[in-house]
Amino acid sequence: MTENLKQAILTAVAEDIDEIEKALGDNLTPYLDKVREIAGHILFSGGKRIRPLLMILSARLCGYQKNDAATFAILFEYLHTATLLHDDLVDYASVRRGKPVANTIWGNASAVLTGDFLLARASSLAVKTEKMEILEILARITEDMSQGELHQLAKKGDPELSEAEYLQIIRNKTAVLMQGACLSGAILADASPAEKQAMSDYGINLGMAFQMADDLLDYVSDSEQLGKAVGADLREGKFTLPLIASLARADERDAGQIKEMMNKREFSTEAFQALNRLLDKYGGIDYTRTCAAAYVARAKAALSMFKPSTAGDILAMLADYTLARNS
Repeated sequence: MTENLKQAILTAVAEDIDEIEKALGDNLTPYLDKVREIAGHILFSGGKRIRPLLMILSARLCGYQKNDAATFAILFEYLHTATLLHDDLVDYASVRRGKPVANTIWGNASAVLTGDFLLARASSLAVKTEKMEILEILARITEDMSQGELHQLAKKGDPELSEAEYLQIIRNKTAVLMQGACLSGAILADASPAEKQAMSDYGINLGMAFQMADDLLDYVSDSEQLGKAVGADLREGKFTLPLIASLARADERDAGQIKEMMNKREFSTEAFQALNRLLDKYGGIDYTRTCAAAYVARAKAALSMFKPSTAGDILAMLADYTLARNS
């Protein structure tokens, strides 16, 4: 079922993906080859292109008929890539998409400055849309994502992190970017206020579900599927919903074991498997899936105001695949 859904989506968006890939290469154009090399290390390393796809499909759903949507939509891939370059350094990560992170190859300064270049290039493309609202969205996303990262950094290693704080962090770190891509597509299409709101609602709910599903993968996937070491969030002191929910429900003895693991940065495969058994015992995995499913349902409900269309069908499939994916 999962593979069938994935293949259906890939077939439906194949032409859009080709246009996105071409636009990403055509618009990178730094004068310094090193910038292209560093940016390309992550930019062309197998990203799913979900964010530019969301802008293209949202624009199409709202009636946009020009063939230049991909050129504008890649601003969200440049922005996303910039944040990954910065995040890997902040998180002391070693692997991204199955490859060594950029700063371990070219150094911290070069990785940060390349991220800055991509942020600037995203801004340039936003200006080219001639839609001030899109530039404002880009600015707001950058502010929110920065604060989300700072919030997460401040709470790193804190076993008292609440579910409410976790939700605020993932909203700012992940969901606002997807929301902005969807809303920008509607703005590009000169959509009505109601249509803009619908796309904004779809994007924020999809983003919340996407991050919850991503956090689940740290516990239920494997390194090859995930493209990074399983348990990476836990090793970095990032406590996500499966852990938070289980800790809140655990008895005193098991809560102590969970907190002991939370305080470690290095642990064996056996210890991690033992933690997973506790997450199953106290329902943290199932609870996270249930929460993510609720956000998916809200995302799909936001599409109901639009007439049936191929773009709407693909957006609904993307929401469903958020829960089904294994990488």
